[in-house]
Amino acid sequence: MSKSYISLVVFSTRYLAKLSSVGSIRDEETCERLRGLIQRQVQICKRSVEVMDAVRRGAQLAIDECQFQFRNRRWNCSTLESMPVFGKVVTQGTREAAFVYAISAASVAFAVTRACSSGELEKCGCDHNVHGVSPEGFQWSGCSDNIAYGVAFSQSFVDVRERSKGQSSSRALMNLHNNEAGRKAILSHMRVECKCHGVSGSCEVKTCWKAMPPFRKVGNIIKEKFDGATEVEQRKVGTTKVLVPRNSQFKPHTDEDLVYLEPSPDFCDYDPRTPGMLGTVGRQCNRTSKAIDGCELMCCGRGFQTQEVEVVDRCSCKFHWCCYVKCKQCRKMVEIHTCR
Repeated sequence: MSKSYISLVVFSTRYLAKLSSVGSIRDEETCERLRGLIQRQVQICKRSVEVMDAVRRGAQLAIDECQFQFRNRRWNCSTLESMPVFGKVVTQGTREAAFVYAISAASVAFAVTRACSSGELEKCGCDHNVHGVSPEGFQWSGCSDNIAYGVAFSQSFVDVRERSKGQSSSRALMNLHNNEAGRKAILSHMRVECKCHGVSGSCEVKTCWKAMPPFRKVGNIIKEKFDGATEVEQRKVGTTKVLVPRNSQFKPHTDEDLVYLEPSPDFCDYDPRTPGMLGTVGRQCNRTSKAIDGCELMCCGRGFQTQEVEVVDRCSCKFHWCCYVKCKQCRKMVEIHTCR
């Protein structure tokens, strides 16, 4: 799928949608043409057209981060031309689906918040609730990221499909929980950034603002939650349907944990009946690793083949005054291992 045309995340459903013929979302007519939106999402799109380009960027951010986090796993977050773009992997209640929903909801909140802070949107700007002097004695100033607006938009746009279907199904409960867990990966890790003011760089006066963590850190946090995700099932507590750990010996999950409903397939073999199940034939593996990226696990016991290829690297780099770095090109032969 051409990355320049990946555009819209329909997160609270089963897939990422994309614009195949429009590079940006600039008017209400575009909202009508977006594939995968339910009517309430179309209405939100029309009311917030200026925000939708940030949502489009969030979709790309989610895909890029998913592919980075899973680059060394059997399922590597590959995208398809068809919809859903991750195939049927995300239509099942697996931990992979949990990750996709969480990273997608987080990416919308992140991208919209960033658009607010950059002055791109008329509807929002910096967080003006952060002002005055902090208990630590520094002055709140600068442009604090308006994470409240980004999270609120993500909740309204991303979650609307699950809420429109009612929250009675176990899958809807799973999706809504993981959406919120993704957003909390940002909220719980907001940081304070500061700048010193004074003679010769002294810190007589310090002004600070609140900033989101880098999205790579958000991805790392959600990936950790993926590794420790809790398998759950639906139960009725009073008149309310809730998700509880399938194994009663496990401690209850928190709002920041990921949950899933069914075990994942092994992702070893290509299955033409299941879009997105691409298998691991031809995937590169690490011959010396005992982890999931190692050839034994990545290749599912089928073995691997080795070939020598020539690579060109920059080497012997030197800084020249002023001001550039000059490097040589070094060629070397390396072994590449790929799954049979």
